[in-house]
Amino acid sequence: MHVSADQDKCCGAGQCVLLAPEVFDQREEDGIVTVLDPEPPGQLHDVAREAAAVCPTSAISIRE
Repeated sequence: MHVSADQDKCCGAGQCVLLAPEVFDQREEDGIVTVLDPEPPGQLHDVAREAAAVCPTSAISIRE
């Protein structure tokens, strides 16, 4: 799995960080998503997928 985020699409809702804080964070200055672990271990795959699914702007992409 490879996780990426389009920072231009991100609205800073933070749902990804709440679901998968091991994978995502938000920039201090504006709340825009950053990917902490673009290739998370298997035990985080489900929460990374869920974070992508709930993103209101579809800013998170998952490549299997």
